[in-house]
Amino acid sequence: MLYVLLSLAGFGLVTSTVFAGMVLWAVPGYLRERRAALAQLQARPGFTPPLTLVKPLHGSEPDLDAHLASFFEQDYPEYEILFCARTDNDAGLETARRVAARYPQIAAHFFTTGEPSYINAKAASMELMEASARYDILVISDSDVRVTPDYLRAVALPFADERVGGMTCPYRGVAAEGGLWARLEAVGMSVEMTAGVLVARMMEGMQFTLGPTMAFRREAIRRMGGFKVTADYCADDFVLGNETYKLGQTVVLSHHAIDHMVINSSFAASMAHQVRWMKSTRFSRPKGHFGTSLTFSLPFGLLGLAAAWALGHPCWGLAALGWAVATRLALSIAVGRMVVRDTSWFGLLVLYPIRDFMGFCFWAASYTSSHILWRGRVFQLLPGGKMSAVK
Repeated sequence: MLYVLLSLAGFGLVTSTVFAGMVLWAVPGYLRERRAALAQLQARPGFTPPLTLVKPLHGSEPDLDAHLASFFEQDYPEYEILFCARTDNDAGLETARRVAARYPQIAAHFFTTGEPSYINAKAASMELMEASARYDILVISDSDVRVTPDYLRAVALPFADERVGGMTCPYRGVAAEGGLWARLEAVGMSVEMTAGVLVARMMEGMQFTLGPTMAFRREAIRRMGGFKVTADYCADDFVLGNETYKLGQTVVLSHHAIDHMVINSSFAASMAHQVRWMKSTRFSRPKGHFGTSLTFSLPFGLLGLAAAWALGHPCWGLAALGWAVATRLALSIAVGRMVVRDTSWFGLLVLYPIRDFMGFCFWAASYTSSHILWRGRVFQLLPGGKMSAVK
């Protein structure tokens, strides 16, 4: 039995090393694309079509005022920002009004949906804002996002190519209020998420978008049937990007990384959020999600250490664990530091190997149930990624 476990550990180390190799192979190409994009952005005025920013809101969050303000401080000639919540007295919407009042030069409009008929309330908000948008490129971003003044120029750049129907930005996790659990979740966003995106893009092209920032031509949204196509889905970002791809239009991974603020500082909130995300991926991309288990390294390194030690070969076990850690550090530096420019060396060098082990645990937990807790309600995930409310 111990030899079987040692063989399993060896197999996992091989597959996770292959995955790491694929990521490291993809990074130089991505960095070349980023240099080319930055060179294009140096030419002024450059490509700056008018844009509509779409911001669904639901309640208040830590530092929401500052995060929303970053969207009003863009180095961009013409854009509007639309905000939408369920009720007029929503705390997030009230914050948005206060922020907008400080920037009267930026057109801002506010909407409410009432109690939406869609299971995914965000879809109702986006549908209402799309109908009211003045411009034909829609930029959608979550409320827990912070951006730099060059953000909109970077978002607009891919649409200079008429074949592009959608784009999305990679992101680095930032623990908004500090804390160990939030920092572990943040480094997972910076490295694990981005590594998976780079490999998926290399193997099959971009067939999805990422929720923190995604942008689409209005024509593409209307051709797919409007935002209501996401009405029953948890992973609306995946659906919108996938539907754009199915229309035969190009989806672009931007050169510009943004800050995704991690607001789940407690152990329970962080664990619940990450398991929910894993469950959503399991139902949206079941085959790819199943194979994700072979991309983690630390679980197999620890298994190899235990099995080899029990067999009287501790040096083999230590070598297995050392190799597992080394591949994670290589990924952490190449992806976390070079691609998304995460500046947290403690997170990249100390926490990420731990997060790799936790990621495997979240993957395993995703198969324990089809139920998720989202916005205070319990839903059941269905094949294909749809969800239904649990009464």
